[in-house]
Amino acid sequence: MNYKALAMIILTVVFLYNLLLKVIRWRSAKNPVPVNVADVYDRETYRKWRNYHAEKSQWSILSGAAAFIVDILLIGFNVYALFSAGFPNTPFLRLFAVMLLSALSGVIMLPFEYHDTMVIEEKYGFNRSTEKTFWLDQVKSFLIGLVLMTGMAALLMVIHRALGDWMILVFAAAMTLIALGISFLYPIFSKIFNKFTPLEDGELKEKLTGLLEKHGYKVRAIQIMDASRRSTKSNAYFTGFGKMKTIVLYDTLVQSMTTEEICAVFAHEMGHGLHKDTLKNQTLSFVQMLVLGVLAWLTLRSPEIFAFFGFDQTNYGFALLLIMSVEFALISPLFGLLANAVSRRAEYRADAQAVDEGYADELVSGLKKLAKENFAELAPSPLLVKLEYSHPTLSQRITAIEKRKAEKTNKE
Repeated sequence: MNYKALAMIILTVVFLYNLLLKVIRWRSAKNPVPVNVADVYDRETYRKWRNYHAEKSQWSILSGAAAFIVDILLIGFNVYALFSAGFPNTPFLRLFAVMLLSALSGVIMLPFEYHDTMVIEEKYGFNRSTEKTFWLDQVKSFLIGLVLMTGMAALLMVIHRALGDWMILVFAAAMTLIALGISFLYPIFSKIFNKFTPLEDGELKEKLTGLLEKHGYKVRAIQIMDASRRSTKSNAYFTGFGKMKTIVLYDTLVQSMTTEEICAVFAHEMGHGLHKDTLKNQTLSFVQMLVLGVLAWLTLRSPEIFAFFGFDQTNYGFALLLIMSVEFALISPLFGLLANAVSRRAEYRADAQAVDEGYADELVSGLKKLAKENFAELAPSPLLVKLEYSHPTLSQRITAIEKRKAEKTNKE
């Protein structure tokens, strides 16, 4: 079997699948807007949204095609093997060489990311990143990505050399622990890119603290993130485990919403914590890591694979690229289908928590503000929602909120 030809076929299939999704997303701008969200955009803003949506979709298609061409060229012409051959012949340095080239290949995509952020987002009034901030973000992302990928490849090498065919469970467990560690320490890692300040004393903090105390729920902090440094878009999220549990509100959200709307969004995020959604997601993550372990085992027990890509011996860095970028990429839509379905259910539960706290109307108005500020798509393709959306559509969420509110009223 020609493993290089097979890898290139898989890359092509994955590219065509993603291209199809992007075309569906582009065409979905023509879908009729549901009645319960028809007031999100006025006529002029909706026209602006359609132009924005079209430009973003077209640019996403173009950048995706460029990334595909780069991947095909690197693999087709054995560039990874040629590049690593210039490094001393030790397993670690050779795997590091592959990870370094992989990271450097991402530099080719920087013009596309620059255009997306500094041109398209700027054109429609969303971008607030300065040139300095943009390039500093790229350098930080490059270094963090290189360290993480090199660390995972080195871990794969150590586990395989120590355990051989018994590596599957250990590798899956190790990868899960890494993911948990990143989640646990995310409040610290995120400070590399943003500044966080504690929510100031006042009416808002009193109400938010009251919500937490009502359920005996503790968080490490309620933080305001300086999202406005980069964008006008708003969000809020729950992160961390144990003593590191943190609820983060974008400063743009705090500036644009009323106190009651912020409480509604906060109650939603608190709902994720009360239902232990982050922890539940780790169960799915372990299953995914287990599959990665199986793929690693299948790849490394066939060392002849590497000769097809120009290597004279097993290269653990290239093995990790094959596992994650080729093999798992082929089956990842199946995991996405399951993970997104679970996530959408969690979002409905979190919305219900906000309704039960008495913030149904405020949650609806807050979600509509978020949709408008973030230029959200109001009528995406149902197929796209099932395959890619981690959140229900705004229309679906409002329908569920109103239903929950009616049930709550009838009980009272």
